[in-house]
Amino acid sequence: MVSGAASVPAPAGVECGMLGKFFKKPADDMGGRVPPGQTLTVRFPVLTYGPTQHYRPEDVVIRITGLAEEHTFTWADLMALPQTTLTYDIHCVTHWSKLDTTWTGVRVTDLMAHIGLKPGATHVMQHSVGGYTTNLSLEDFLRPENLLAHTFDGQPLDAEHGGPLRLVVPHLYFWKSAKWLTGLEFMPGDQPGFWERNGYHMRGDPFAEERYDDD
Repeated sequence: MVSGAASVPAPAGVECGMLGKFFKKPADDMGGRVPPGQTLTVRFPVLTYGPTQHYRPEDVVIRITGLAEEHTFTWADLMALPQTTLTYDIHCVTHWSKLDTTWTGVRVTDLMAHIGLKPGATHVMQHSVGGYTTNLSLEDFLRPENLLAHTFDGQPLDAEHGGPLRLVVPHLYFWKSAKWLTGLEFMPGDQPGFWERNGYHMRGDPFAEERYDDD
């Protein structure tokens, strides 16, 4: 951990527990599915910096800004796009992994078919209700498994887990999957978001244990 990283505040709203009933250490990496240092959970722990945001699906607005043609997607616009259901594992920087989670939403690649990027865009900043931000490279953002998700395990996504709409980027630690998404800002270079400014890694690959900015 870098100097100063120890002062990073723990996310508010953390639901966690001791190893045992709800958390267990895997005997192995389960065929490459479990990153090093992770513990499996059957629950879905809640980790949020700040209060849980509550608003209606019809209030969802995703604004496209930066090095892209400015555009606004309403909830109705998103629901009119192709809907995709995918199952994958998710991993949190706080050392838990949850396997075989199922999400439904709009693939990022389907959304991008309606976004005109400008030359020089290399990264994207996610913006959320409440002011949270987190950065991604375009390479990470444009992977076909990434979703603007509104449904988890067949049910509308709970507010505590980012509903009505969040981004899901399963190949990176889950702080990179912004809850309560409101905007995508396309940038000419990388910039840190909230946790990245407070000592977390700029990318966050679980299998490389990119937790802090000196990893």
